[in-house]
Amino acid sequence: MMGAMGRADHETPGQIAEHDDGQDSAPLRVDAERNRERILDAARRVFAAEGIEVSMSAVARAAGVGVATLFRRFPTREDLLDAVFADTMRGYVEAAEIAEADPDPWNGFTGYIRAVCSMQVANRGFADVLTMTFPAAAHLEEHRARAYEGFLRLIDAAKAAGKLRPDFADQDMVVLLMANAGVITAAGATAPDSSARLVAYLIQAFTAPQSATLPPPPDPDALAHAMLGLDCAGNEKSE
Repeated sequence: MMGAMGRADHETPGQIAEHDDGQDSAPLRVDAERNRERILDAARRVFAAEGIEVSMSAVARAAGVGVATLFRRFPTREDLLDAVFADTMRGYVEAAEIAEADPDPWNGFTGYIRAVCSMQVANRGFADVLTMTFPAAAHLEEHRARAYEGFLRLIDAAKAAGKLRPDFADQDMVVLLMANAGVITAAGATAPDSSARLVAYLIQAFTAPQSATLPPPPDPDALAHAMLGLDCAGNEKSE
């Protein structure tokens, strides 16, 4: 799944031309912005319902435009993701800021986890986005970095308050988001309740003190590699 989510559509110029509806063969016209908004609206709906594995051709069909029109507005999948999830990623950053402002570090920490996991439930595409990185999507990655830095501060504050187990690592949040994304994909209509129960169990496991010692967290480089979707199996699936 990880590799497939990060792939770009492999459509040749000839294939694109075959799908083009002819609306946009001339330079940008007065309806260019309208086409762009149609594409973004369609992509938001399709990604939220089906995840970001959906092909660019499917997004174009949902928008009622040709594939060539879509690629002129958004030359790569990452360009489209960057635009589609701009507002959602700002909400991701705001969730970290709200959590940091909470006078109770533990309440801020757990509130942030619940908020982000609820955002995943509400939008399957966002559930995918949070478990991957997209280096070419500059704004998306900028917001991810800001939220991550805020989360590091939440970890430190919760540990200093004696509420968060001392062996909690920031990689544990990535694993939690991956697990939650899997539950959302598999649970169908029960996703909200299933996700909430998973999150409650994990928050309980994060709470100090704990008698059990955890195995070491995943290697950060290996985890980053997984989030890029560069594993060989994933690449084979995307070809």
